[in-house]
Amino acid sequence: MDTIHLSPGPAAAQAFRLGIVASAVGGLAGIAALYWLDVLTPLFAGYVLVLLFPVYLIFAATALSVWLGYNKDATALRPVYRQKDSSGQSK
Repeated sequence: MDTIHLSPGPAAAQAFRLGIVASAVGGLAGIAALYWLDVLTPLFAGYVLVLLFPVYLIFAATALSVWLGYNKDATALRPVYRQKDSSGQSK
């Protein structure tokens, strides 16, 4: 028996957007808290914002996409056939 594979729907897209926003807000709040507690110098805080924060967002997007089922590749594709009516015409 074939396994049913459903593609992610609009709820998954909304969850992805919410997850990215939550990750961004949490990451920025963490950087701000570390700067406020004098753990980060202004120069290092700028380095973190410009170079490390985008990498963090890529990892967050990757984790969310795998969790929500967006990690399909070419092996998950299957051919699509058109149904023909009784006269042999494609619908």
